[in-house]
Amino acid sequence: MADSSDPIALLDSAFRGATAAAFPEIGDSDPLITASKQAALGDFQSNVAMGLSKRVGKPPREVATAIVAKAAAMPELQQIAEPLSDKSIAGPGFINIRLKGEALAALLSAMDTPSLGVPAPDVKETIAVDLCGVNLAKQMHVGHLRATIIGDALARVFERLGHKVIRQNHLGDWGLPIAMVTAKIAADANSGKINLDTLKLDDLDKAYKQAQRECTADEAGLAAVERFQLGPKARAELEEQVRGAKEKLAAAKLTLVKLQSHDPEIYAVWQRIAKITVDECVAVCGRLHATVRAEDTAGESSYSNELAEIVDDLVKRGIAEESDGALVVRLDGPDDLDDRGQKITEPCIVRKSDGGFLYATTDLAGIRRRVRKFGASRLVYAVDARQSLHFQQVFAAARKAGYARKPNGENAPLRHAGFGMVLGEDGRPFKTRSGDNVKLTDLIDEAHQRASAEVNRRSAALPEAERDRIAEVVGVAAIKYADLCNDRMKDYVFSFDRMVAFEGNTGPYLLYAFARINSILRKAQAEKSIDTGPGAPFRKAALHIVQPQEKTLALAILRYPGALKSMADACEPHRLCGFLYDLAGAFSSFYDACPVLAADNESTVLSRLRLCDLTGRVLRDGLTTLGLPVVERM
Repeated sequence: MADSSDPIALLDSAFRGATAAAFPEIGDSDPLITASKQAALGDFQSNVAMGLSKRVGKPPREVATAIVAKAAAMPELQQIAEPLSDKSIAGPGFINIRLKGEALAALLSAMDTPSLGVPAPDVKETIAVDLCGVNLAKQMHVGHLRATIIGDALARVFERLGHKVIRQNHLGDWGLPIAMVTAKIAADANSGKINLDTLKLDDLDKAYKQAQRECTADEAGLAAVERFQLGPKARAELEEQVRGAKEKLAAAKLTLVKLQSHDPEIYAVWQRIAKITVDECVAVCGRLHATVRAEDTAGESSYSNELAEIVDDLVKRGIAEESDGALVVRLDGPDDLDDRGQKITEPCIVRKSDGGFLYATTDLAGIRRRVRKFGASRLVYAVDARQSLHFQQVFAAARKAGYARKPNGENAPLRHAGFGMVLGEDGRPFKTRSGDNVKLTDLIDEAHQRASAEVNRRSAALPEAERDRIAEVVGVAAIKYADLCNDRMKDYVFSFDRMVAFEGNTGPYLLYAFARINSILRKAQAEKSIDTGPGAPFRKAALHIVQPQEKTLALAILRYPGALKSMADACEPHRLCGFLYDLAGAFSSFYDACPVLAADNESTVLSRLRLCDLTGRVLRDGLTTLGLPVVERM
């Protein structure tokens, strides 16, 4: 029998053997085991007969009959499934399978361990996850939401499966725009307008925008004055603006040179700006219950001394060549393919014609560092889907340059876990009424406020401080789950009203299911004097899977290890979200139909209490893996 608590894996193994025994000439064949859509027919079904019929030249039903005859005699299948016969075949050749209650109980008991049935990996990998991606001197806004929580969720699921994860927060902290704000802050500090010690990120954000305006010459305005002959006053004003902007830009360029040479005064100002930015980023991520630490930050500045070396290396080895003054890596070889196996036609530019480096150059240095220095065996980038072409070019160039090559000679898989946009209810990118990006701190505050209204209504008897703590958790869980439950490649509409609801496929609904289970355990202690503490005897009670709702819940629980693996393999958090929603729904049906503490006899009470406890532990583990905080009561 397959070494697994997942019924689908066990049935897959058994039916592969039965199919191979019935038709040895076709070799291994996927038995296509799926959950049955009609519970009256069975718990699972195999759809292999329809596809196999053409290959063996027999009608599907005859193929199904031959497979059933072999499967029915297999001891490993007899252990978990009710006897198969011709009556198990429906329609043109669907093979229906019903599991035994005692088999489900045995599988649940085997899963009821601290690991919850999740096996240790055969090979422990080191996986680098690129997430968050903030910019120096700027507030985190809704544009950073998905990169942060999707990236964190992927990092968490890899960790949950037993791998080592290196988080990398790609900080945009280098280049001319950064020099502009650094020059302004340095000038304002020297003139006494600001105090570097009391500076806040909001101050930096304003200074960043002002520096951008001050360095932007209104050449178009001056040209319009000349074209329409608007007079000497207008010309003088525009000429003064253009002259001043050019002076500011020249000063910024000089600041960039000083920054690159680590001029003590300028570099100290830049370091102060960087610390304020990173500290605020860590704090906001903490409010989001996303693990992004200061030591996870890898600024573009950390690669600045490597970029010329990267380009020289590419040129010396004939990987990069000149094209119209720029240096490019041509991606027209047979192995230069994207994630879908399609040819990449556009070259990867690694140095502009003016000698400047690009994001691609920095990302190549990042791949080299993560593979060679950190020993990463896999790299995942949680970055906006609009950067897809960029990453396909960079990945192909990294493979061509050997920067993705592991010590064993194989290339580390490079995965762009792209995602769609967050839209407002008007279907446009989510913005404030003034058109600015919504700050993440404001988003969290409003979610907390909206959740407070619902929590206060539902849990008025709880102390105010506890209600506030619950509301904070509910608000964050609502924001994160509303994002994660969607296919990450699709845009989604941000709606506070929908996401903070306690009904439907929402974070609060899952938290409520978890809290309800904890309520049952508290009542068992208070009303039945049943020990529910760590190591309590009820956790070893015999499981009796008798009622249909018990069976449905058991089957849902047993899918957990497979759901984690599916999310990790596809880098798609919505797969785990779907599992948790199904599990919560199965528990709700069980709760309505199967009294726990009021069951007819003690063995049923203890069995159902253990089933509740196992459900709660899986819910907690799954929610934690997604990065959603939980509360014991609501």
